[in-house]
Amino acid sequence: MRAAARAAGGRPGQLWPRPPAPGPGPPPPLLLLLAVLLGGAGAQYSSDLCSWKGSGLTHEAHRKEVEQVYLRCSAGSVEWMYPTGALIVNLRPNTFSPSRRLTVCIKPFPSSSGANIYLERTGELRLLVRDGANPPGRVQCFGLEQGGLFVEATPQQDIRRRTTGFQYELSSGHRGLGLHVLSAPCRPCSDTEVLLAVCTSDFVVRGSIQEVTHAPEQQESIIHLRVSRLYRQKSRVFQPSPEDSGHWRGHVTTLLECGVRPGHGDFLFTGHMHFGDAQLGCAPRFSDFQRIYRDAEERGLNPCEIGTE
Repeated sequence: MRAAARAAGGRPGQLWPRPPAPGPGPPPPLLLLLAVLLGGAGAQYSSDLCSWKGSGLTHEAHRKEVEQVYLRCSAGSVEWMYPTGALIVNLRPNTFSPSRRLTVCIKPFPSSSGANIYLERTGELRLLVRDGANPPGRVQCFGLEQGGLFVEATPQQDIRRRTTGFQYELSSGHRGLGLHVLSAPCRPCSDTEVLLAVCTSDFVVRGSIQEVTHAPEQQESIIHLRVSRLYRQKSRVFQPSPEDSGHWRGHVTTLLECGVRPGHGDFLFTGHMHFGDAQLGCAPRFSDFQRIYRDAEERGLNPCEIGTE
């Protein structure tokens, strides 16, 4: 998924002219320019179509410029050192069917500074990440049909120590449940959502909550789990417990606002990997999952099979 590809044609790093930089809010002339650039500019590909790294020092001191960046992977990063002018980041993945609705999530680097990040569509800008204002690691998500990313450098007396950067991930419609915590962070899953989560999640485990710790600066809660049965996992989130034979240990995250607390009994934990972290999706009590699964099994409605004992 993260393998980089190369495209024929196009020169990396070609810059697009732009009139003098605006103040805090882009005036109508800039919005018109953006619409022209997005509608008619040719594709200027970087050499790595998953990630882009560039420098504002390549700009002439007396000019402000807009640079087009095209990325064609489902995950990667953008790192812009010494930001000046602006970037238009076009995410056009070739790993998904064009008919699928795609969700884009971006996660700023902890030390990211020097630019604002906007969602742009037909010249309209919506601020996603304000320079220096967002908590480190805060994830922002939107539908790809809502627009593209416009990254504009903020005025600086000294840009030498500034680097704006973020990771991005795209997911298709069938993984919408993996973004459950982003769209409805604390709503319990329906029976249908539980069954779908069992079949489509990156990890599915049976276990209990040992401890919950909170990270207010990231607006996250970290749930430490003792796992008695491992149905599926990616990226080795759960490791064998050296002091507890036949069990695994690991942790998953959810939003702080959900107010998760340690609880007694076994649960079925499901979720998806998101920027390298295991994020919690549906987590019914295991006895409730058994009931849901058996009811669906009797009616022939289970989308996949899994052990319930």
